[in-house]
Parts: sequence; structure tokens; C-alpha cells
Amino acid sequence: MITKADIKLIVSLQLKKQRQKYGQFVVEGEKSIAELLKSPMKIDTIYATSAWLKDTSLSLQGQKQIEISEKELLAISVHQNPQGALAVVNIPEQTLKPSDFSQNLSIALDDLQDPGNLGAIIRIADWYGIKTIVCSKTCTDVYNPKCINSTMGSFARVKVVYEDIIAISEKFNQPIIAATLNGKNVHSLKGQLKGLILIGNEGHGIGEHLLNKAEHKITIPRIGGAESLNAAISAAIIIDNLIG
Repeated sequence: MITKADIKLIVSLQLKKQRQKYGQFVVEGEKSIAELLKSPMKIDTIYATSAWLKDTSLSLQGQKQIEISEKELLAISVHQNPQGALAVVNIPEQTLKPSDFSQNLSIALDDLQDPGNLGAIIRIADWYGIKTIVCSKTCTDVYNPKCINSTMGSFARVKVVYEDIIAISEKFNQPIIAATLNGKNVHSLKGQLKGLILIGNEGHGIGEHLLNKAEHKITIPRIGGAESLNAAISAAIIIDNLIG
């Protein structure tokens, strides 16, 4: 049985300060819960309707489960049409180590504000096998429900940490590759670079302090008249060209 206190807590986890206070976040839907079950992340409780618990193919042995009504699920979900189940998950402690940068490329994000963009970039990183994303401390919260939902489960496979990007690049000997409007054509750099692909704020780009530290400045050449590209789209184009 779900209590009023449980409902209040789960709803409060939509806010960053409450997630930080309780050290928990919310994951919704069978696909994302399935990814959680395969990951090292620890699920506190799964709240699910009787229909979902009856029909799911997931192995929930050892997981704390509370059966709730569809009305109760609607009360704790961020969706207008919830997907049958919701999990409260403990926020993992994330620290960086040399093996996190064993691949040629990782991603760094400077002051990214849209949780949907962050979620899409996590999903893109997962698609290309990139395991590490370093966010500046002013970036949006990875455990924002919109971000988690946008990753489609990839949050369980990509490490996201909030650190000083310059300090991390120096500590782990990672050159910064900055996405700018006036850099070298990215199409000319296939497979040549190693380091942190730096994507900036949606409106203001990369902060000057970071841009000045970039060893490489690259640009996606514009052919048409669009003023700019979405941060996630830019990340995908750059990664595809540099990896290729």
C-alpha cells in the first residue's frame, strides 16, 4: 500500500533540491526499469499497477514492490498517461577514473540548461559507445525526470559527472575539442582526434574561460540559412564525423 507520505516524497523528487536532499530520483516505464535492473544502480522501491505486475516479463525478484491503483500512479507520475510502473532509485556516487577515458572521445557540456537536450546527448553517447560525459556544475541535472525520460534507458549505461571541465582535462590528459561557429571544418578531421568534445550553452555557446583552453576548435559547416543547431544534433554530427 502506498501512503500519503510516499506520494508526497515521490512528487517532491521532481525538484532538484529534493532529489539532492533525499539522494533519490524517479524512473518511469518498463524499458527504463529494465535497464535499471541490468545496471549497478540500486532501486529503492517499484510502484506498479496490478495489470503491469501481472503482464511484465521483467524479473523483479529481490526488488521491493508496492502495488498501486492507476489513480495513485497518475498522482505520482509526471506523465498524463503513465506506463504502468515507476521506480524510486538511489542516486549513485559517481567518480572519474582513468579507465573512463580509455576511448578516443568523451563528451563535455558547458552550462547546458535543457534537460531534454542532456537526455538526448546521453542517448547519442550510448549509441556511439561513449561511456563518459563531464558536465560543468552549472548544467541541468541529469536526474531531472525530463532528462531521464529522454535518455530512453541510456542513463543506466553512460556515466555523467559534474566537475570542473578544465581540471578534468588536465588531470586525465584530455584535449578539449570545442564546437564553435568559426573553427576548422569537422568533416576534415575524421578519426584524427582524442579528447573531450565540448558543447556549450544553448543560447550563449561555450564560456570564454573554456574556449581559451580548447586545443581544437571545430565547426559544422552551414550551407543553408538556419541560425544554429540544437545542442544534441550538433553533438551527434560531430561525434559521427570524428569517430568515422
